[in-house]
Amino acid sequence: MKVCVLIPTYNEAKTIGWLIRKVKEQGITKIVIVDDGSTDRTVEIAKENGAEVLRNFKNLGKGNALKKGFAYCLEKNFDAVLTMDGDGQHSPEDIPRFLDFIQKTKVDLLIGNRMHSPWLMPLLRLLTNRFMSWIISFIVAQKIPDTQSGFRLIKRNVLEKIDLRSENFEIESEILIEAIRKGFSVKSLPIKTIYLEGSVSQINPLFDSLRFLKFILKTLWRW
Repeated sequence: MKVCVLIPTYNEAKTIGWLIRKVKEQGITKIVIVDDGSTDRTVEIAKENGAEVLRNFKNLGKGNALKKGFAYCLEKNFDAVLTMDGDGQHSPEDIPRFLDFIQKTKVDLLIGNRMHSPWLMPLLRLLTNRFMSWIISFIVAQKIPDTQSGFRLIKRNVLEKIDLRSENFEIESEILIEAIRKGFSVKSLPIKTIYLEGSVSQINPLFDSLRFLKFILKTLWRW
């Protein structure tokens, strides 16, 4: 299976070099960074470490970056895309487990699940995640314990069929809803939960939760 690792970034100079090197250690030869208007050295460090870099010259949102990366990976004929966040909170050591699981099963979309060890999560993020995961699980009539995880493997046939409109963090929910609505199989895989000291989430709990609720109302109308 020809797999591309896709990493959207925004000011991840502290972690992106380490992350690219660790991903390569797992046998991945193609790493695509979609930089969403970083003002630090993220782009330079990614290139220095051998990643392919696509750029937005201003910050357009994680959803926009992912869609740009998906289009590129489809154009280059990859069989699947493995998405990771650029802040070092996903362990590259879990990559072989994703690949092994997807090759042994017929699952179309595999999501990394951090909820098996939720005590490692900051409380506000844990509560927000559980709330959002409950809503998405209710909509799709399938229990998905960690709908907000950005560590996931998506097969090509899914990306070719789903219609993504979101520009920001709600894209992760939209991918799941669209995939299940189109009849694709979705499973979860336990992954390591990592929260680095001093790291700051780019998610605004209030603003992004309100935007998520707006997205849900639009989704229910379309559903």
